[in-house]
Amino acid sequence: MIKRFIKLVATALLISSSLLPWNATADRSGSPTSNVLPGFSSNQAENLLVQSLLEINEGQLREALSTIDQLLQAVPNFRLAHLVRGDLLMAFAQQSTKFGDYQNAAVSDFQEEAKVRIERHLSAAQDGKIPDVLWRMSPEQRYAIVVDTTKSRLYVYQNRDHSPQHVVDYYITMGKNGSEKFVEGDKRTPLGVYIAGKKLDRKLPDFYGEAAYPLNYPNPLDKQQGKKGHGIWLHGTPKDVYSRPPKASDGCVVVTNPDLKALTPVLQQGTTPVIISNSLQWISPGEAKHRQQALDQAVEQWRHDWETQNTERYLSHYAKDFFSENGNLENWSQNKRRIQATKAKVQISLSNISMFRYPNGPASMVQVSFDQDYKSDAIANRMKKQQYWVWDNQRWKIMYEGPA
Repeated sequence: MIKRFIKLVATALLISSSLLPWNATADRSGSPTSNVLPGFSSNQAENLLVQSLLEINEGQLREALSTIDQLLQAVPNFRLAHLVRGDLLMAFAQQSTKFGDYQNAAVSDFQEEAKVRIERHLSAAQDGKIPDVLWRMSPEQRYAIVVDTTKSRLYVYQNRDHSPQHVVDYYITMGKNGSEKFVEGDKRTPLGVYIAGKKLDRKLPDFYGEAAYPLNYPNPLDKQQGKKGHGIWLHGTPKDVYSRPPKASDGCVVVTNPDLKALTPVLQQGTTPVIISNSLQWISPGEAKHRQQALDQAVEQWRHDWETQNTERYLSHYAKDFFSENGNLENWSQNKRRIQATKAKVQISLSNISMFRYPNGPASMVQVSFDQDYKSDAIANRMKKQQYWVWDNQRWKIMYEGPA
């Protein structure tokens, strides 16, 4: 009976040899003590869940039941844990035929949640590597959030000594129909580089959990590509639900309420970049710095050509399909030639530069943001500016420019 149950659970949860190597065992070294309620974290909850599943895989059903009971004492609204516990009890009663004892959409959702949580537990350590989208964080950016939709995971990075350092990562829920949002109501999560605004201060239905932070979807690139929709938030779960299935939102990024509370210091400034990708790769910080060097040079040359009023060289930095709020490259060029015809002396400096590789873009693209100080005899201003640079004919060129 026990061997049959192990096989059924392992098959249903997809933790057979495709996910669990033969030497995968339950790790009790980091398990919380019996007094788990004070300060209990979501990562502790996930560790206990995975521990119970690994114990099932090893045939240690009584240990698995004890682990699940410990988890449910701390997180009584963890539905996946309740399902595992129910099947364990049926196994002891020799009544279980398959995981959940029935197959429907709800059980399939639980299986997917278990699968992505186990995959995270068994994933190889990144050994200091960072997501390939994090090329450069500005000094003002204390944190950056990277979401990998294929792994149902949200990673938090802190800017330490000009280098992104991994702080923590959490399980997430995304859109019912996956990623790459395009139209209103398609129930997909957008892919791109966004900013999480300040917490919404209006009273929200319990459905959105403890709080909600709006993302600036659609961004300029989304609008240029004809993408529609609005109201994409990072938010929590209803009070009676600990976590939702991997694909269950209307397009928002959803985390558990404890995780949302933990993210408050990260999100409270209303300026945290949130990069959402479905093809995340991992590189060393040295490789990230190497990739940004050529773009650093291109940005500096653009600034220099503008400051020296070398109009044609300045305009050569713009791609043929360039766009802005004021039109295309032709409109932009006419305006700049008119302004710079006087050859007025100007001073231009850039600071707080950030560079994030744009995920799933139409070409090799990097979003560059900075503070721009512009001074001339007639005007002096400071503004936050944003550009999209693309790799075009073996050089970096600007595809978009506008206020950040």
